[in-house]
Amino acid sequence: MSCSGRAVWIETGYEEKDIASSLKIAGHKNPLKLQAQMSYPLQLSFTGLAFESSKTRTRKKARPFQTLCSSSVQHPNLQEKPDNEVVLLERYGNGTAKRYTLDDAVQLQAGLSWLPDILKDFILPSGFPGSVSDDYLQYMMLQFPTNITGWICHTLVTSSLLKAVGAGSFTGTAAAASAAAIRWVSKDGIGAIGRLFIGGRFGDLFDDDPKQWRMYADFIGSAGSIFDLVTQVYPAYFLPLASLGNLTKAVARGLKDPSFRVIQNHFAVSGNLGEVAAKEEVWEVGAQLLGLALGILILDTPGLVKSFPLLLSTWMSMRLLHLWLRYQTLSVLRFDTINLKRARILIKSYILQSRVLGCVDCNRDENILSWETFTRPRIIFGVPLEEMIGGERSVAKIKMLLKLYAKEKHFLVVNQQKTDFEVFVSFKVGATSMSVLRSVWQTYWLHKNWKSYDNPSSDNDYDQLAQSLLEMEVKFEDFMQQLDAAGWDTSQINLKVPRKISIEELGHV
Repeated sequence: MSCSGRAVWIETGYEEKDIASSLKIAGHKNPLKLQAQMSYPLQLSFTGLAFESSKTRTRKKARPFQTLCSSSVQHPNLQEKPDNEVVLLERYGNGTAKRYTLDDAVQLQAGLSWLPDILKDFILPSGFPGSVSDDYLQYMMLQFPTNITGWICHTLVTSSLLKAVGAGSFTGTAAAASAAAIRWVSKDGIGAIGRLFIGGRFGDLFDDDPKQWRMYADFIGSAGSIFDLVTQVYPAYFLPLASLGNLTKAVARGLKDPSFRVIQNHFAVSGNLGEVAAKEEVWEVGAQLLGLALGILILDTPGLVKSFPLLLSTWMSMRLLHLWLRYQTLSVLRFDTINLKRARILIKSYILQSRVLGCVDCNRDENILSWETFTRPRIIFGVPLEEMIGGERSVAKIKMLLKLYAKEKHFLVVNQQKTDFEVFVSFKVGATSMSVLRSVWQTYWLHKNWKSYDNPSSDNDYDQLAQSLLEMEVKFEDFMQQLDAAGWDTSQINLKVPRKISIEELGHV
């Protein structure tokens, strides 16, 4: 069989693998691509094959059907099949399956074929990688060194805390031990207030942007560790310093835990959240043990513990490395749900280029650290109606808005008082996440096409707003279809409607 062109992919337990990487094709320079010269039933043997996992797999459900692999002789069933299509599904009695796909643009990465199966089963969810999202392994590989550096920092900080409470400076009397224990427990109790505050006050934030809040958790936790470090310099102020440190780190943990639960849920594409969480614990404990061991080795360095500047510089270096690794870890996540940041990126791409980005490109362009307040064009949600219609002709403007937005679940006006482009948005009773998405779409169309006049008038504003709604009526459905085609989960649109202010129409104008 002379082979060229398409590559044959295999998925084991919903795991896609490139069988061509293990086949030796005589007389062909590239053994990674297979294509038959004539029509053959697809028959592949698995004896002794080493598989390699690919990260370029498209997330889709397997569909059982039969086909033929051909080149010079085109089979009628293959003429209309898109690239990267599943061509064969093989089920096994133990519940696993293998999927075979064709892909014209194969990109391979080093797989886990060298890893013993017993170790794979121990650290990875069963059915990996088909049972988790595409970015799971890359995330965990970066998460592991991130956790190691975190535990090294923890070890260094603990040495300062123990020295501050008197460990090593007393002869081991019961009074000294009791005093140290009281001070230690007191700082833990005060710190717990932070988690109570975060859970009660900011519980609704984490579903929208778990990447951002997970990163901020590490920034805040780093600040809390500084309080712990300086207890060595000011042991007389151990309780207030350690309590502030614990309070700050408790706030960080209150941000970290819910954010990571959202990330774990993203990984569990097979409904295996419990197993994903359990395997993450394996990675975490492994990193903890290694980090603690390295931290102890660092503490054994002559003069490190006695020299606070040296200890501080070592901690700072390790913490900066930890933060950089955390950022890289979060950057590899590829959510297929739509939050406000990703909605902005997708809509901007559609308005400017008439196309939407895929999950990989959009997540890559997403700025993890940015605040909505500093994003342009600026959108102010949940604005009171009085503020939206400010001016002398308020009654006329109300009638105009009610007529203009009769079919929509939101009101949107451009703030003429600002030099930079800014819009006010209010929502009607019954508004949904789709209403928020439509308001963002309208904002970006206006931002691109808005014309400023030397003598602005309500008529000019009305005409431009009406035109934006007309464009949205015509093109929004195409935008949603492109989202579906690009692999976005349009059933999971995490755009919360502000509940503090909503407008209900009680009559017709």
